[in-house]
Amino acid sequence: MQLNVLDKMFNMDHEQVVFCNDKKTGLKAIIAIHNTNLGPALGGTRMWNYKSEIEAFDDVLRLSRGMSLKASISGLNLGGGKAVIIGDAKKDKSKILMKRFGDFVESLNGKYITAEDVGITTKDMEYVRSQTKHVTGIPENMGGSGDPSPVTAYGVYMGIKASAFFKWNNDNLEEKTVFVQGVGKVGQYLVKYLKNEGARVFINDIDEEKMQDVATKYQVEIAPKNIFDLNIDIFSPCALGAVLNPKLISKLKCKIIAGGANNQLENEKRDSLLLSKRNIIFAPDFLINAGGLINVYSELKGKSIKDSMKQTEEIYNTTLEIFERAKINDITSYEASLDIAEQRIYSKQA
Repeated sequence: MQLNVLDKMFNMDHEQVVFCNDKKTGLKAIIAIHNTNLGPALGGTRMWNYKSEIEAFDDVLRLSRGMSLKASISGLNLGGGKAVIIGDAKKDKSKILMKRFGDFVESLNGKYITAEDVGITTKDMEYVRSQTKHVTGIPENMGGSGDPSPVTAYGVYMGIKASAFFKWNNDNLEEKTVFVQGVGKVGQYLVKYLKNEGARVFINDIDEEKMQDVATKYQVEIAPKNIFDLNIDIFSPCALGAVLNPKLISKLKCKIIAGGANNQLENEKRDSLLLSKRNIIFAPDFLINAGGLINVYSELKGKSIKDSMKQTEEIYNTTLEIFERAKINDITSYEASLDIAEQRIYSKQA
């Protein structure tokens, strides 16, 4: 039996979900606040052409919960929230639509702080900022830290290197083969880091033109259709979530999975266990893609980009600690990281 909207919200332990509708601008958005025990809910706004409102609702619930876990395991005094705007970012987005969205964010009186995500730019955040102060990741010329993508990519890079050290006792990625699935802003910066270290990089993206541009710019290879039949060393999902499911996992020949996409496991318990049984090291996404959150949190606290990068670098050590904890306790790396994150969230009184 299919769960209804309220069942889904309550089962994932969300505090509040706000549905935003404005006929004049065409805005259809959902803001989900998962938990504020550690602080105000911070999370980006994603604009995506969802197939249905239910698909958008499912996505915002998963993403906002992931933000709670991400903030907690990174030691940040923040809660988890997320927003999705339903529509094609290339066709439906406008200045007045983003300003109207800012009005809805303002109505929450600081319980939710927004930032950019897929389909949203720093320019869009300027429009939102004109309506509410509860926004971060604004352009540097407005006193913000700008696009958090480079810092997110750096954290993923640290997670990949830590995974390599745990697997091979050496974190040198030179001549390792890495498949980066999705070369949006985070994926592109990650490709740069990997290429600079001498890794052999394959890429793929649903945007053919962008994929060709990235391949040319960084001199990397476009992945063949049978990429998962090849013996690549590292698979780095950097597109949308739920890519790791039983069908794909059964085909994988990689040694490590470490990427920037949120909610990579279609089913957390089932799929993390399947990866473990296949002896594939999985770096939990909400740990290693936390760099962007660290960056915007630093902006709120008046810290520099240098401080953000230094704290993001700690993802390397935390990733190794998670792997060791999982090994000692004979649990999956996902379970180990989830235990730590939830303990901090729920031991804190609201």
